[in-house]
Amino acid sequence: MARHFIAMVLSAALSGAMLAGTAYARSGGSSESFTPIAEASPTLAPFQHVKFCLRYPSECKSNPAESNRIDLTPQNSELLHRVNHQVNAEISPMIKTRGPELDAGWTISPAAGDCNDYAVTKRHELLRKGLPAKALRLSVVKTPSGIGHLVLVVATTSGDIVLDNLRESVLPWQQTDYRWLKIQSASDARFWYEIKVRNISTSRAARKIHVANR
Repeated sequence: MARHFIAMVLSAALSGAMLAGTAYARSGGSSESFTPIAEASPTLAPFQHVKFCLRYPSECKSNPAESNRIDLTPQNSELLHRVNHQVNAEISPMIKTRGPELDAGWTISPAAGDCNDYAVTKRHELLRKGLPAKALRLSVVKTPSGIGHLVLVVATTSGDIVLDNLRESVLPWQQTDYRWLKIQSASDARFWYEIKVRNISTSRAARKIHVANR
């Protein structure tokens, strides 16, 4: 009986150590993974975002009393993964080029849409779940092939992480393979900032591409 109990304790300890090691490895094993995105100078908001704020004014409000970061608790981590997965599954991918689809602009919860629609829908859903608007920031990036792309950045006390329609996983921003261009202001959701360039190693190539209408 005693041997069985000791074996159970050792097994639990080993499992915990393995999980911790996996989490550490995913973060790159360094404090760089917790480096937040740094704003540079103010820049013009994407034109389609200006139209979006006119169409959905409640999505572009900011509350100065809110926190600009969330704690990455198990509950919040599960919520981010669930929303990322659900929105990726519910919206059928569509490339907007010209015509009525592009004129429609960024749309919340369309049946089919591009990266912009995925990103604003995820932000909308997380706002509905009670997360602070200041911690949910849209960001324009470029893929390795040079195509504009929109993602949602969630600012947490453990670093800035990315919800993306090109992947199911939720990653720290440094572990994406994007060139980061501009990001929505945390203090006022209508304004945008350029992103300070950092020398960041990249990970995987994008699997699907949808044009960011800037």
